[in-house]
Amino acid sequence: MVATFAEEEVERVVEGVVERGDLPLLGQDPHATYRLGIMGGTFDPIHNGHLVAAEQAFGDLGLDVVVFMPAGRPAFKLDKRVSSGEDRYAMTLLATSDNPHFLASRFEVDREGVTYTADTLELMRRMYPENVELYFITGADAIADIVRWRDADRIASCARLVGATRPGYDLDHARTTIAASPYPFDVTYLEVPALAISSSYLRDRVMGGQSLRYLTPDPVSGYIQKHGLYGVPHGRYES
Repeated sequence: MVATFAEEEVERVVEGVVERGDLPLLGQDPHATYRLGIMGGTFDPIHNGHLVAAEQAFGDLGLDVVVFMPAGRPAFKLDKRVSSGEDRYAMTLLATSDNPHFLASRFEVDREGVTYTADTLELMRRMYPENVELYFITGADAIADIVRWRDADRIASCARLVGATRPGYDLDHARTTIAASPYPFDVTYLEVPALAISSSYLRDRVMGGQSLRYLTPDPVSGYIQKHGLYGVPHGRYES
């Protein structure tokens, strides 16, 4: 079981940040190096592609733990309908609960205002000692866009990037964009077969009354049905 910060041990980093002690406790041994994976995303809903990507990153990169961090109020989706942070966190918690090296965190959900990746990574970088390396895991398609994200230079200075991609995905654009960037991005690419599915695909299936079995963990399917997410009437589809 991964140890987490006790609530009284967590220092408030900046005004408005609510810490709940659910981040992993790493860095205790100053002579050791720790690797913390951060799986960011809206997770609306979380699916098996996210889980397989995190598991592969854990094994291939020798991570100590992967923290799944549902976005609070994601800047790139302000004009889109997004499920509540509580629902997305609950589904993430259900999906990760049976994996001993996965954790779900409220770090962004409990923050006020619009959440930006640069702010999150910088706050985490300040919380942990230098012997804890941060690995931000995202989709390979986002890697090409990350140079245009707010304060991309801060992202590059705080964490290594891990781009998870589906088989056959053309990485040339992402690699060219990163190489042309003025920022020192350190990127590792992982090929993940399960990334052929997406959250939007799952939402469409739910609205069409189709099953989510084998696309997301059964507890997540049950939560969607029980809480009537994505516009489906209660009992309209089966998990």
